Amino acid sequence: MDKFQIDLTQGKVAKNLIRFSLPFLAANFLQAMYNLSDMLIVGRFNGAVGASAIGVGGQMTFLVLNIISGLAVGGTVIIAQFLGSKQESKLKQTLGTIFTLYAMAAAAFTAIMLIFNPLLVRSLTSGSPMVYDDTLKYVNICTAGNIFIFGYNAVSAILRGMGDSKHPLVFVGIAAVLNIALDLLFVWSFGMGAAGAALATIISQAFSFVISIIFLKKKNFIFDFKLKSFKIDKTISKEILKIGLPASLQGALVTASFMILTVVADRIAGIAGVTAISVVGKVNSVAILPALAMQMSVSSIAGQNLGANKPDRALKTMLSAVVITLSLSVVMYAIASIFAEPIVKIFIGNESQTLTPEETAECLRQSAVYLKHMSLDYLVVSVIFNISGLAMAAGHTRFSLMCGVVSSIAFRIPASVLLGITLGLGMSGLGYAAPIASACASVIGIIYVLTGAWKKSKVNINAGNAAAEPII
Repeated sequence: MDKFQIDLTQGKVAKNLIRFSLPFLAANFLQAMYNLSDMLIVGRFNGAVGASAIGVGGQMTFLVLNIISGLAVGGTVIIAQFLGSKQESKLKQTLGTIFTLYAMAAAAFTAIMLIFNPLLVRSLTSGSPMVYDDTLKYVNICTAGNIFIFGYNAVSAILRGMGDSKHPLVFVGIAAVLNIALDLLFVWSFGMGAAGAALATIISQAFSFVISIIFLKKKNFIFDFKLKSFKIDKTISKEILKIGLPASLQGALVTASFMILTVVADRIAGIAGVTAISVVGKVNSVAILPALAMQMSVSSIAGQNLGANKPDRALKTMLSAVVITLSLSVVMYAIASIFAEPIVKIFIGNESQTLTPEETAECLRQSAVYLKHMSLDYLVVSVIFNISGLAMAAGHTRFSLMCGVVSSIAFRIPASVLLGITLGLGMSGLGYAAPIASACASVIGIIYVLTGAWKKSKVNINAGNAAAEPII
């Protein structure tokens, strides 16, 4: 077995889950930290306008990243099931297909985004035009570095599918430290604002990606990264897309729903509402880390066990993850609800060349109100996230897509409009809409688990017998 491969079909389920998820959680925490550092540093030195630009721009970059991450979900599940079924010979074909698809997608999305970024930014900031310039600069610079961001995420997703969650932790740690240092240099020392934060992000991602490739080549990784190895296997690519496209669409819809929420918040409270969505979005990215880490751990571990025809271990993995996640989420909820005001003050400094002290104070107030009520969602997602992890392990990404649509589109947006605007609850209403939507999706998820539909894998573990085609 390759040194990067770990058999997760043996041993105690809870032990495997904790051992695998802890590096994953730490890696996600570091990833969140260097995303947070952008807003923390820009917000402290450029005020609410700078923080809002990072928040709105981050939504746009995450939209594309979530779309492309669906391919990683498909690749991770297939890799895990190939390992579980002891078909290691197909790994190289799978890796070549994943890397090639990622490279092609990165190039396409870069071109499309550079054309449409101005239009999208203007539509998201129509009620707060002072945010437009900084947001557009941030998004354009991040777009230029798409190839590095996608490449880094591809390496991490592949290693996790092989059962290795430790090396991605090292790579993201390198990116986090470098990003914070460059943030301070570009934003604080050079006064570049949101543009400096974007530049710091792509430089740190590029450096981490290059380091990861050099490391894997020196360790004789199964994929050699030579041009001739970048080939697309038609059968495997169909499996990746079959599983990955629904996951991509889910991620896109969820991110798009947050962009719509930004428009709703803009209508409710103007720049203060936009700031609240932006700031609390960053806080949320940290608070849901336990649930996210467990979700992806379940998808990898349960994927191997389903591939090895061990559905009982797959179910036990998911149930154990729910218990662990809920325990951690209670702590996150308590911190967010009790210390909402001090938390949002970390992100919004008093220095602003655009807003008055009264306007800045209103941004702080609305952000704290939104965080207090939205934080209830941390408890509810403990259930639906892990059920989605089990569904992804079985290749049932269409079910995950349905849950995402139900939660984000069918419930959260209408509930936000109803509670926030129609009933006049303002940002409190937007906050309540989140746990309501997640609760509805969780009910659907529990029914899915009870039916046992997840036991029938959608992954074709006989994929990959056709000859692969080179990228050119």
